[in-house]
Amino acid sequence: MDVVFLGTSAGVPTRKRNVTAAAIKKQSGKAWYLVDCGEGTQHRVMQTPLSLHRLDAVLITHVHGDHCYGLPGLLASASMSGRRHALTIIAPAAIRDYLDAIQATTGLHLTFPLEFVAVEAVNARLSLPDFSVEPVKLSHGVASYGFVFHERGVESQLDTERLDALGVPRGPAWGRLHRGEDVTLDDGTQVRSDEVLLPSRPARKVVIGGDNDAPSRLEAACLGASLLVHEATYTEDVVERLGSDNQHSTAAAVATFAQAMALPNLILTHFSPRYHDKRGVVPNIGDVEREARNHYRNTLYLARDLETYRLSRDGQVSRLERP
Repeated sequence: MDVVFLGTSAGVPTRKRNVTAAAIKKQSGKAWYLVDCGEGTQHRVMQTPLSLHRLDAVLITHVHGDHCYGLPGLLASASMSGRRHALTIIAPAAIRDYLDAIQATTGLHLTFPLEFVAVEAVNARLSLPDFSVEPVKLSHGVASYGFVFHERGVESQLDTERLDALGVPRGPAWGRLHRGEDVTLDDGTQVRSDEVLLPSRPARKVVIGGDNDAPSRLEAACLGASLLVHEATYTEDVVERLGSDNQHSTAAAVATFAQAMALPNLILTHFSPRYHDKRGVVPNIGDVEREARNHYRNTLYLARDLETYRLSRDGQVSRLERP
């Protein structure tokens, strides 16, 4: 499973970081899913192998511009490239009003339908081709959500003890059951594939948060999660100087929460543009990392634009080298 960061800056872009957007996909799947779509996201997509024809759903965490201003442009590009099949948008209801206004005032005509799901009305998991997704309400200046991605389609293996107990002879019948087909034995006994298939490994679970000043809002969502992706807009000393966290999280707050939850992997993103990437310039993105590492002992990354982070089948996260 891969998470590709298309933008990692908060509020406004910097020379090295665009505003917020992240893609998630299974390595074995053809589809991909976009969480947030800050201005310029479509250009970042063009710098990756991702195709707008394979985009299956866009999930918007909240209505602030650095998370949604890129959506009209991305939809227009998909349309102009010839997309015809529907695209699902899971977002606050106000995003639908925003898109309606853009279409009415700019002449944006799409060649494909939008299937809009108002996140406020979601009260159960939503099924996508590779994941089921559930929203979690967070704490910010406007209604903000995180999304929990539960992996679907985990590889299965045959329960050989169960097959022997049912008297299913080894051979073609086993192959059919492994492919998900039901079989009828010579004595008329029917054996359903779901009776004899076991998952070969636990399903992975990834939590991607929107803007949020209370990481504890994700406590239930993070139980059993393999990876948390969360904003770390500030460090504590900057918040002290500002006199406000502007309803964002510090690196210390997120890292402390992740450690308490025993999360095996944490990726921080959505950094204030005041943190420079160039060494020796103060304040520096290294300040954010040091603060987080003071509170979190497991696998930690600070996301950078156009980098891919791979969650292996055994739950380990690694950063892939750029091609």
